[in-house]
Amino acid sequence: MDVEKKDRAVCLMFALMLAGGLLLCIFMPKDKYSDSERRMLTPMPGLSAGNVWSGRFMSGFEDYAADAFPFRDAFRRIKAVTAFKLFSRMDNNGIYEADGFLSSVEYPMNEADLERAAERFRHICDKYLTEKNKVYLSVIPDKNCFMAAASGHLAMDYDAFEGRMKELADFAEYIPISDLLDRDDYYRTDTHWRQEKIGDVAGRLAQAMGTHLSQNYEVHRLDHDFYGVYHGQSALMLPADELKYLTDESIRNCQVYDWQNKREIPVYDFEKGEGRDPYEMFLSGSLSLLTMENPCAQTDKELVIFRDSFGSCIGPLLLEGYLQITLVDIRYIHPDYLGQFIDFDNCDVLFLYSTLVLNHSDTLK
Repeated sequence: MDVEKKDRAVCLMFALMLAGGLLLCIFMPKDKYSDSERRMLTPMPGLSAGNVWSGRFMSGFEDYAADAFPFRDAFRRIKAVTAFKLFSRMDNNGIYEADGFLSSVEYPMNEADLERAAERFRHICDKYLTEKNKVYLSVIPDKNCFMAAASGHLAMDYDAFEGRMKELADFAEYIPISDLLDRDDYYRTDTHWRQEKIGDVAGRLAQAMGTHLSQNYEVHRLDHDFYGVYHGQSALMLPADELKYLTDESIRNCQVYDWQNKREIPVYDFEKGEGRDPYEMFLSGSLSLLTMENPCAQTDKELVIFRDSFGSCIGPLLLEGYLQITLVDIRYIHPDYLGQFIDFDNCDVLFLYSTLVLNHSDTLK
C-alpha cells in the first residue's frame, strides 16, 4: 500500500510540474529580444490553414517554444557549464573559452569569399579612383589567430589568408599589422580589439600612408561594465571587461557627421556605452557613412576608409594625420551610391577589414 501511495505521489508531483510549466509558458511575459544573445527572438507563428498544412506552423512553433521557454537563460547556463565542465566539450554552439578568453570558431578559410571581397574592392577602385589616388589594404586578424591553435581548436592558416588577400587585391599596397597584435589586444568577452592597445597599429598605418601621429593620447575608462557579445552567447559567467577610450586634441575637437541619419554625432557616444552593446560607443556603432572633420589639422590630406566594426575604434586614432576622414561600411550602403556623398579626388583610400568579414564577404554589398 505504501508503495502505491508513493507512486501516486510521484505521478501527482510530475503532473503538477508539467501543469506549472505549461502555465508559465502560456502566461509569462514574452521577450522580443534577447539581451544576452543580442538577437531577436522567434515570434509566435501565425495560425492559418496554409501554415498548418504546409508544416510551417509546427516548424516555426518549435523555434518559438525554444525561445519562449521559461527561465531560458538559466537553462542555457546549465547546458554550457555541463558541456564544458562535465563532458569536456571543446566548444558550445561554436563558442569556446581558453584562459578566460572567449571566441567563436572560425574555420575554414573560404577562398571564394576572399575573391568576392577583392572583386567588390576592385569595383570601387574602377568606379571612383584614378592614378592620383593612393590605395592601401590591411587585414585585421580575428582573435582566433592568437587563440585557436594554442588551445587545440581548428585554426585557419592566417599567413596564407593574408597572402591570398594581398595577391587578390594587387591594386592596393598591403600594410601588415598582425605582428603588432596578440590575444591581449582583444576584449576577453568580445570580438573586437581594445582601443588603448592599438596605438602602434594606428601609427604603422599612418606612417605607411605618408602621415604622422604624435600619439599623445589620454586614456579614459568607461564607468560601466562591458560584457561583450561572446559573454551572452556562451552563457558562461565570466568577469566583465573594462572599456577604455583615448582622446587627444584632434579627437576632442572632431566634428562627426552621420550621413545615414543626417545628424552630427560625437566621437564617443556615452549613452550607447551604457546600452546593450557598449562597444557601439565608438562612433555610434554600425553606421553606413560617416565624415570626421579635424579643425586642428596641420595638413590638407584626406582619407577614405572602407571598414567594418573594427574601424569604429581605430578611425579616431588616425584623425591627427588628416583634415578629413570618411568611413564607409559597404555592408550597409551599396558602393554605387557613394559618388553622391564622397569626392574621391586626391583622397587616399584604405580598405581595412577583419578576417571575420573577409571570410564571409556575402555581407558586403
